[in-house]
Amino acid sequence: MAQLPPGIRFITSFSRDQWYRAFIFSLTFFLYASFHLSRKPISIVKGELHKHCAASHEVEVNSYKEYAAQIQPVKKASNVSQCGWEPFDKNNYKQLLGALDYSFLCAYAVGMYLSGIIGERLPIRYYLTVGMLASGLFTAMFGLGYFYNIHNLWFYIMAQIANGLVQTTGWPSVVTCIGNWFGKGRRGLIMGIWNSHTSVGNILGSLIAAYWVSTCWGLSFVMPGVIIAVMGIVCFLFLIEHPKDVSCSCTPSSSSKTFLNGACRFRVQMPTLNAKETSKPQDPEMQHLLIDSENCNVSLNSSTVVTGEGKHGTSAISFLGALRIPGVIEFSFCLLFAKLVSYTFLFWLPLYITNVEHLDAKRAGDLSTLFDVGGIFGGILAGLISDRLEKRASTCGMMLLLAAPTLYMFSAVSKMGLEATVVMLLISGALVNGPYALITTAVSADLGTHKSLKGNARALSTVTAIIDGTGSVGAALGPLLAGLISPSGWNNVFYMLMVADACALLVSLKIL
Repeated sequence: MAQLPPGIRFITSFSRDQWYRAFIFSLTFFLYASFHLSRKPISIVKGELHKHCAASHEVEVNSYKEYAAQIQPVKKASNVSQCGWEPFDKNNYKQLLGALDYSFLCAYAVGMYLSGIIGERLPIRYYLTVGMLASGLFTAMFGLGYFYNIHNLWFYIMAQIANGLVQTTGWPSVVTCIGNWFGKGRRGLIMGIWNSHTSVGNILGSLIAAYWVSTCWGLSFVMPGVIIAVMGIVCFLFLIEHPKDVSCSCTPSSSSKTFLNGACRFRVQMPTLNAKETSKPQDPEMQHLLIDSENCNVSLNSSTVVTGEGKHGTSAISFLGALRIPGVIEFSFCLLFAKLVSYTFLFWLPLYITNVEHLDAKRAGDLSTLFDVGGIFGGILAGLISDRLEKRASTCGMMLLLAAPTLYMFSAVSKMGLEATVVMLLISGALVNGPYALITTAVSADLGTHKSLKGNARALSTVTAIIDGTGSVGAALGPLLAGLISPSGWNNVFYMLMVADACALLVSLKIL
């Protein structure tokens, strides 16, 4: 018998369940990366919506624009102003650009509280597909303002509000799905790697938007809108919400007595173990991610086996019930301040680089991706450390403690030259995004499957939405405050970010 080729041996070395889990890991990774890809263009295009020009020449420029519009009506008036795109070409441009950020993030924060509650009552695949198609529509809608020569501020604000609302369908859906497929063993590391989709999406969004920003900024929005809509169709065609939907066969853990849990026979809501086995602490390393899913194994707290299929046998948790889970409130407020810092960088970093390094919008957008590169390593490092220490809160606290002085160094060193800026972008990205990534993934999943829930897996979507929704309040405040404070100097913006990091550390002291 001929020996199998190496490639075939590699494929057959993994079980069917492992391939399914790897597929869901990759699919949800790219689905949510497309969400962040569609959010990034606004920060890149800010440098094009307002270009720096001498105040003394504003009258001549406006007069010339009116004259050119009269004698050459065929040409677009949009590219005539040397100060940018009306209405963002005035001296109050920072406030107007801040209003765009604030409208999106406020809508996102409000919608997130509702999204988790709605999402756990609807099929994830349909809910996520509709949200991604709508996100593509409203992202592209902003860019259409360029092609149709729209200069009404409310058009852009309404596009941002609508986009903020529909984008809330993404996070609770993908976290619930990934929580269904993966257990608690090495959750910090696995979700740290998985959560790098945030930074990957930001990087791709920056590069795509920067490619067109100086020539046709409308395409900086239209192309990401098309991409997330296409990914929505991929979601509809391929997303599998739960292992039982494909008759996942589970490998029992050697340390526990298990029952089948899935489409094969019956659904275990509150399984049973004898007192001797229950008293033994389980090593999280024994809960294999690629072999045993916690959705297919027994839990340790109860004794009832309920027959039935799907979610219908388990009631959804209430909003107040989710708030009573230990740690939800503390981590929610910690994320509020951590996300304030992260989203201020997300929306204002390219403009800051443009002002400090005197680069054009394209080069500033490209350079800003280094912050997200640092964020990838920060999220993975936070997950790895938290798994080793088995202390999520302490890991967050340690990184927050280091982040505040690093931000001060960034504000001082970035004025010394491009090389110093590159180094500080990488370090700041790791320390700022590390706690943010850990709380929104591993911590949310841990709390959504807390022992106090007695096996009710449907709480995960609501818990995720509460934590990320509260964090999104900070995400809305950060860019708004940056827009209001930056006219008095960028140093004051960094002081505000350092105070926010200190507040995140203070509110988490109870759970450290």
